[in-house]
Amino acid sequence: MQIGYARTSTEEQVAGLEAQVRDLQAAGCEEVYSEQVSALGDRKELERALGFLRKGDTLTITKIDRLARNTRTLGEIVDDLHRRGIGLKVLQFGKETLDTTGAYGRLMLNMFAAFAEFERDLMKERQKEGIAKAKAEQKYKGRKPTARAKAGEAVTMFRERKTVSEIAKSLGIGRGSVYRALEAAGLREAPSGNEPQTGTATP
Repeated sequence: MQIGYARTSTEEQVAGLEAQVRDLQAAGCEEVYSEQVSALGDRKELERALGFLRKGDTLTITKIDRLARNTRTLGEIVDDLHRRGIGLKVLQFGKETLDTTGAYGRLMLNMFAAFAEFERDLMKERQKEGIAKAKAEQKYKGRKPTARAKAGEAVTMFRERKTVSEIAKSLGIGRGSVYRALEAAGLREAPSGNEPQTGTATP
């Protein structure tokens, strides 16, 4: 029996996940397990697929990085499959298929995994270089400030007689975040027209 496993890293990649499922079904998979989770996260559907497989079955994936993020993890999974008498197939480009049930296929699998890991490392390096260059040119803005980072602004605006709703809208944060900032500063929302008061902010 041929079992398929599909994965994308984020919920925004729905189309990519659906494409993987279609490819796996077209390759002859009778069952396909799919999920949207990071390779470093808790991959429950992969665990289900591995638990479902029996001797003589084949696990099929579209790309190596769908199964493992590095060669060490990949080797551990493949070794476990082979000990249980289960094969692994990787659909590459077009009609090309990598079958690890043979020695040559296992060698090619390790090579592809090493290349994929190397490519990820290069991508991270290029990203770091890009950030360093942007900082040197004073063009790097970094991440947008979080609600916690805007707490000081919220308190200042509150002291300027702005309402909680006005502060939330102006800073682009929720009312709850404003109240938490005020509470941390020992302030609370006063009746309309009065000065800010000390105490606990009340939603």
